[in-house]
Amino acid sequence: MEKPRLHFWQIWNMSFGFLGIQFGFALQNANVSRIFETLGAKIDEIPILWIAAPVTGLLVQPIVGYLSDRTWGKWGRRRPFFMIGAILASIALIFMPHSPYLWVAAGMLWVLDASINISMEPFRALVADLLPDEQRTSGFAVQSFFIGTGAIIASALPYIFTNYFGIANEAPPGEIPDSVKYSFYIGAIAFIGAVSWTVFRTKEYPPDDMVAFLNHKEKNKGFLNGIKEISLSMKDMPLTMKQLAVVQFFSWFALFSMWIYSTTAVTSHIYGTTDTSSALYNEGANWVGVLFAIYNGIAALAAFLIPPLARYLTRKGVHLFCLTLGGLGLISMYYISDPLYLLISMTGVGIAWASILSMPYAILSGSLPPNKMGVYMGIFNFFIVIPQISAAAILGYVLTNFFNGEAIFVIVLGGCSMIFSGLLTLFVRDEEVKPHKRKLF
Repeated sequence: MEKPRLHFWQIWNMSFGFLGIQFGFALQNANVSRIFETLGAKIDEIPILWIAAPVTGLLVQPIVGYLSDRTWGKWGRRRPFFMIGAILASIALIFMPHSPYLWVAAGMLWVLDASINISMEPFRALVADLLPDEQRTSGFAVQSFFIGTGAIIASALPYIFTNYFGIANEAPPGEIPDSVKYSFYIGAIAFIGAVSWTVFRTKEYPPDDMVAFLNHKEKNKGFLNGIKEISLSMKDMPLTMKQLAVVQFFSWFALFSMWIYSTTAVTSHIYGTTDTSSALYNEGANWVGVLFAIYNGIAALAAFLIPPLARYLTRKGVHLFCLTLGGLGLISMYYISDPLYLLISMTGVGIAWASILSMPYAILSGSLPPNKMGVYMGIFNFFIVIPQISAAAILGYVLTNFFNGEAIFVIVLGGCSMIFSGLLTLFVRDEEVKPHKRKLF
């Protein structure tokens, strides 16, 4: 079927749900290490506790992609999964900051991340479902804008509540401050609200041949057939997807290193404290939230600059440029002593983040069969979660045995990994529309 070009507000509506998804994701990234440390986690235990997030993505996303490819009803193909994930994630966000013990918080991270993944994976497939190839770069860029915008607000919420509303940012040892709790409550409301907007304001296309669709679904129903189709799809991955897998490994290894250890690195290397109940530590932890808000804000702005820039540099050239800036931003954190100058570091990270959220998907979508868009987007998530699992498995050991417990060196390692991933982009095959034929919207 020839897909019609969509106007800007249609692309806006179909992407708006990512604003809520990123509220949950950003609150998780900026605050979970803080929650773990507050509940008694040791510095080398944090990566293993974080392993819940990538493992759930590894399991959930290909299954959700497979199921959404085979779903059609009154709510369409992808939208039922948006809503289910939003409801579960909102519940998890409310309960997460009330975890009384470390093991409860680790368990809640499993629930929260699984729920976010249920909503997030079909959003990637929706862009490929509804947009013609020449608009997909712009479609993923608009998603990046909402990801950045949602994360700006969510990451900064504890700082905002503390400094502008006078809500307590300290708590007795072993308890989560009210500033964090209230942030998670707002996140729950934003998550379900934004996803509902997309669900009720976006129309999906039915299968081209409904009879053939239903017959295929009937012949291939069952759990074992689902596992077989996912396995065969992995075996038959397009070359572009295999090449992007390596790029994704090193860029997401860098991101996960930053998410896990930014709080520890900033509070110890720049604020000079490891006492999680002290005012200085919590001031530094709040500043990390602001830094995360800044890099996401930069990403929201950069998202709209990337498509026109790709006309001249190509999609691969833009990705290399952005990842290099991000890697240099992470490395620069080692040389900074004034927290304010970390805003410069986060500018580079934000530009890289905008590209990571759009360019690989724009490059990938043109190489995928339309009837397997969901399952392949889910499989592609393997190359996001495998580096995160790798980071969770080894970073604690590396930190203790090679970096003398100084988390700032993990951030530097992440910067080097990000630059390397940019260089690997040059070897990716990109079947993109010729630059002079592409329009922004």
